Amino acid sequence: MITVLSPAKKLSKEPCAHTATFTQPEFLRESETLVQGLRELDPPSLQSLMGISDNLSVMNWERYQAWTLPFEPGSARQAFYTFMGDTYVGLDANTLSDDEVLFAQKNTRILSGLYGVLKPLDLMMPYRLEMGTKLENKFGKNLYDYWSTTLSESISKELENHEDNIVINCASVEYFKS
Repeated sequence: MITVLSPAKKLSKEPCAHTATFTQPEFLRESETLVQGLRELDPPSLQSLMGISDNLSVMNWERYQAWTLPFEPGSARQAFYTFMGDTYVGLDANTLSDDEVLFAQKNTRILSGLYGVLKPLDLMMPYRLEMGTKLENKFGKNLYDYWSTTLSESISKELENHEDNIVINCASVEYFKS
């Protein structure tokens, strides 16, 4: 069984107490390719592309300029402790036991416009890039074209390691259709 979630726009800025256990996102090279393209855009272009405010466009431009590999706990945070939307506030990852976090790590996937798919303990840099963004790329005109085959193959492959082939979709339509 794999539960699929959407990411959240709201991200925690608080120091993270959980830095000892982390993993790296599966598709970092693909993410890096997207970031390289996004770095070429100025804040007004990001604002137009993403439909965001002046302040958010500047903040995200700065985020893309600061995005660097390799991810380390001092500069990146685990996804489960970073996303702060309603789903993640309800999950309250900070209150989960180690066993519960490991269960989530095995059975939860977070779909992402930038990272493709994240496990709860995957390190990530802050970002904003919704799956529905019409960002031209080598596979097409939007992020669905960029990620669709990669994500479906990744989740299908992971299901092979589970006793059942159940996907529990808790992601929005925007993300799950990827």
